[in-house]
Amino acid sequence: MTLTAESTTQRRDRLVAAAIDAAGCDDFGPDTWQEGLERYLDALAATAQLTELGVGVAEDGIVGDLATRLRLQQWRIEHPTVAEQEIRQPVIIVGQPRTGTTILLDLLAQDPAHRAPLSWEVERPVPAPRTSTYRTDPRIAQCQAQFDLVDSFIPGFAAFHELGAELAQEDVRIFTGDFKSMQHALQFEVPDYNRWVLHEAALGEAYGYHHRFLQHLQSEHHAERWLLKSPAHLWSLPQLMAQYPDAIVIQNHRDPLKVIASISALGASLREMTTDHFEVTRLAAQYGEDICVGLDRALQARRDGVFADGQVIDIRYQDIRHDLVTAVGRIYDRLGWELTAETEARMRAFLAAHPGDQDGSLKRYRFAETGLDEAALRERVRDYQDHFDVESERLD
Repeated sequence: MTLTAESTTQRRDRLVAAAIDAAGCDDFGPDTWQEGLERYLDALAATAQLTELGVGVAEDGIVGDLATRLRLQQWRIEHPTVAEQEIRQPVIIVGQPRTGTTILLDLLAQDPAHRAPLSWEVERPVPAPRTSTYRTDPRIAQCQAQFDLVDSFIPGFAAFHELGAELAQEDVRIFTGDFKSMQHALQFEVPDYNRWVLHEAALGEAYGYHHRFLQHLQSEHHAERWLLKSPAHLWSLPQLMAQYPDAIVIQNHRDPLKVIASISALGASLREMTTDHFEVTRLAAQYGEDICVGLDRALQARRDGVFADGQVIDIRYQDIRHDLVTAVGRIYDRLGWELTAETEARMRAFLAAHPGDQDGSLKRYRFAETGLDEAALRERVRDYQDHFDVESERLD
């Protein structure tokens, strides 16, 4: 099944109308989303080769993101004090995907001082979450039921990349509402859209939407500081820092070649659900280029002085894989925070309850199966590895 029966304009208008009907309002707020949506729809039709299920997944996602944008704007109109919310010194975890950013986010989220956006409130943010019902809101169960269905469509996915309504959610999900998100290019074969997002899109606009989203979430449920995470920030550090100039940034580092094989496995599990024409070599080729671009930009951001002295902390995968809590303790020492015995106990309890990526949970790809030239790619990332002292891992 393809998306060619309608023009992009017809399809866009149908999906927009469906979102307006679902949300019960028609004000989308700042007009920053339309080009991204049209490019995304064009790319889905041209290259995604979706099954009937895939068409449903893609269109439901678009309608959902548009409806969320509508509801956020309507709430903001009805509650004007949301616009007065200040986002002060957020802690933002960046780095290549599959480098330990998720477990680091989950551990730091065990500290009551941190406010990480949880999956349920990112998926269903309206009405604004309230402190009094933050752990009992009925949306938690609704969101969890949706996540529970994922394993029925993709057996083993939750063990490979854990999902949970009350687990912290990464920012790349927020950016889908402005249709400038790398999540789309992981889930579907949309290379033209992916190139636009990484090389042409006005990402400052996406960070503006991100800021509005955080203002909404914190308007009725506060904490000392925001705790955020997305590998996607690696490609847009100047825009990130322009939006949050006082942010504390933690950058995770790992052998890029190992990352490419790992993210290809994650993408495979997603794409195989929605197309019958998946080839891991195409996905690996995409990430073989994109990861290098992200690392080049991150290194250039350091050389350009995007960060003030002491504003960024570097964490190497080789230093955290054996003792995560000790690594977290070093972060606290560096920032002058107190890691209380209670918070450390919560972190250790979380690790015990959430062992994370389990061997054999999903199909893995050996680097040799990616179709990439190991020697050429190793040379391509040498500057990054040398600068941050990142060890080369064994490639299975």
